[in-house]
Amino acid sequence: MNPNKKINLLPFVLTLMLLGASSISAQTLNKPTPADNPNLAGNSVWTAACASATFNEYYINFTWLPTVNSDNQFVLELSDASGSFGSPTELARVADKNSDFDFEFSFALPTDTRGDAYRFRVRSTSPAKTSPVSDAFEMYYIDFNSTLAIRELGDTGAPPAQKIQLCNGGTTTLEVYNVPNPETYRYNWYKNTSPFTSSGSGSSIEVSESGYYVVELDYGSTCSGSANTQSLSIEVEIGTSVGLALNPPAETAMCSGQSYAPLEANMNYPDLAYTWYKGSTIVQPSTLGAYTYNIDTNDANFPGDYSVKIQGDGICTETSNTVSITNAGLFTVSRDNPANMVILPGATANLSASSDASSVTYQWYKDNTLIPGATNSSYTANAVGNYYAEVTLSGGACTSATKNTETTTLVNPDSFELITNYTTEYTDCINTSVAIEVSRINAVLSDGTKTDVTADLKSNFSYQWTKDGTNITAANGSNISLTNTNENGEYRVQGSLDSFNSTSNVLPVRLLTNETLTISSTGTVICNSSDTIDISTATTLTGESFDWFKDGVNLNTLSESLSVNAAGTYQLIVQKNGCDLRSNEIIISPLDDSLIALSTANNEVVFPEGGSKIISASGATTYKWYDQNNVLLSDTDTVSITQEGNYMVTATINNCEVSKSFSASYQDTFGIPNVITANGDGYNDQWIIPNTYTKDPNISVIIYNDKGEEVLSQNQYKNNWPEASMKFPKQNMVFYYTIKNAKETLKKGTITVIR
Repeated sequence: MNPNKKINLLPFVLTLMLLGASSISAQTLNKPTPADNPNLAGNSVWTAACASATFNEYYINFTWLPTVNSDNQFVLELSDASGSFGSPTELARVADKNSDFDFEFSFALPTDTRGDAYRFRVRSTSPAKTSPVSDAFEMYYIDFNSTLAIRELGDTGAPPAQKIQLCNGGTTTLEVYNVPNPETYRYNWYKNTSPFTSSGSGSSIEVSESGYYVVELDYGSTCSGSANTQSLSIEVEIGTSVGLALNPPAETAMCSGQSYAPLEANMNYPDLAYTWYKGSTIVQPSTLGAYTYNIDTNDANFPGDYSVKIQGDGICTETSNTVSITNAGLFTVSRDNPANMVILPGATANLSASSDASSVTYQWYKDNTLIPGATNSSYTANAVGNYYAEVTLSGGACTSATKNTETTTLVNPDSFELITNYTTEYTDCINTSVAIEVSRINAVLSDGTKTDVTADLKSNFSYQWTKDGTNITAANGSNISLTNTNENGEYRVQGSLDSFNSTSNVLPVRLLTNETLTISSTGTVICNSSDTIDISTATTLTGESFDWFKDGVNLNTLSESLSVNAAGTYQLIVQKNGCDLRSNEIIISPLDDSLIALSTANNEVVFPEGGSKIISASGATTYKWYDQNNVLLSDTDTVSITQEGNYMVTATINNCEVSKSFSASYQDTFGIPNVITANGDGYNDQWIIPNTYTKDPNISVIIYNDKGEEVLSQNQYKNNWPEASMKFPKQNMVFYYTIKNAKETLKKGTITVIR
């Protein structure tokens, strides 16, 4: 640690304070770095952390720039082994370093630390900021530092052999056997001092080549050496096969529960170790001289592929061929009735069993007691209890193989519960018909539990349907159909079976009438505020409960028809048997006179004197055209104008009259002037252009001065330039004009203003 670092920072810190650098936004947290351990001799910064139970103290240096709040704490955090801070580990926390800009954290490695890419970071809590992450470091907590012990898999000798004879072309497995929870570590395997990685880095490897094999725990490139976990070597030699095989057994298809001659290897040597396998699972550990193996057929999982491996001095480790053992007595049985059945006092229940085997015998049991004479595939029970059938093979190899069916429980009910429901989707006052049925019958037992017996007993019950508590004549089935509004009400069904009587739940029915309610109106457009429209229905409303609605709001009127003068959506609702019978809706709209359109531009018409102009209208059903003397000119959708003056068209739409007027004038014949005398004498003071360019709202006029600056831009020019207030600094000035529409320039030229 260099004590001068704090002194060197002090002038900079004081400068910040003198400048009033009190804003916490100026705070800087620097990247943490490894630091020397002051409790150890010398001055050396660590580059990798190799902690253990006897040493676990490390330091991190951290520098920062002010300021922080008085309640701030600095927190040192560690990443996971890949360098991710998704779930950081807190290593240290200090609250007394808020004025110390260069200090060390002391920390200890967590005991599960193992990896090569750990990183650090520092957080401040007030304000909350996080430093850049540190460089990556190799860090390991060495919790196992003893010599590893390895052996051939299956060798349980004490001690196991350190030399393995492997048959040419064969393989064997070497395993570490003295490490607790070996799967939580990584291992470095070596063959003849060179890394052996072809079988991975687990606690066991498969080998097929001769050589000397050793292993060590992988504590990283730096820490592995200090852990001293490297094992003693185990030698693998390649030898010649001795021809191990399993003798063909007398039986490979076996019956459960029967005894058979054991499987037998073709070599019987008391000094060799035999390990028996079913598949890859050891079923008999390595045992000297155990050249036979008895299959336990009482174990339901006895079928499989069996083999044996031999090991010993002077021979190569060898595994035999496999022998497939099957279950000759494999068959299935089925219970062909429900698991739970209800039996009425004095009644019976039919139980049934079956099998996929062709030759079987049956024996029925009640409450685990054999029922004499009950040897058929079916049995008629007359008492409560738990029943099953024992099924035995009567033909084939395994005549004693037996299986039991699943148990059937017969119970007497205390009562029955009838549940009714609609047979289809139903909504009050939406459906015009519906059917109700007994959808479920539960037998209720003495302890309150319920058993569904619908399939067994639904057809055995007698039924009586009721509406509002009154029996319905001839309604004696398990369902009832309703199609009329006079059948609206609350429905139940009463069911009887022997001495049991049950009443179902209540289902309400509110059917909507099949009637259609229609309203009509004398029009759909309100011409003006004094105009009215009549709305009525052909349905007789006398004696009915009804309401008129406008825009969904009840008008609270008792009138059987309406006279309305306001736009809106109107509807009639009549109460029918507790349901709303809704009419169609009539939408009344205000008159939109913009529907009537003329072919004139801005309601002005310009045409050459002595000529004519055809004006057309659209959007109405009838038209009448008048001149300014109220003389009818046309009653079609067009009129020909030959004279100047004011004109009007009266159009009819939805029984409403709409009038629109326009003016007609002769087209000016003079040209566009290029000189005006703006001297205020009332003559030629303004630039007047022909009405061909002033009547059309789509034509614009733009005037520029001699500098190209725009002095006027006007659509539908008003012949009002220059205005009287406009000042001209020179006696004679030239201006430039452009007359154009949206598509093209119509005219352009100069205007000379003389004063």
